[in-house]
Amino acid sequence: MVTNVLNKIVGSKYITIVRTWVPNMAAWGTVGGVTLVYLTDWRLILDYVPYINGKFKKDE
Repeated sequence: MVTNVLNKIVGSKYITIVRTWVPNMAAWGTVGGVTLVYLTDWRLILDYVPYINGKFKKDE
């Protein structure tokens, strides 16, 4: 159903092109995310990940 609507709006040619680029965009997005965590304060970002958050509790 969604494909039929997209075919009418965008066209099947462009949907096929996007489908071939999705894995590539996902890979580069992952690389960009990992680079962002590496270059910034990794603890600031990883404090929101539940499993990792418990490992680095501050002793107060």
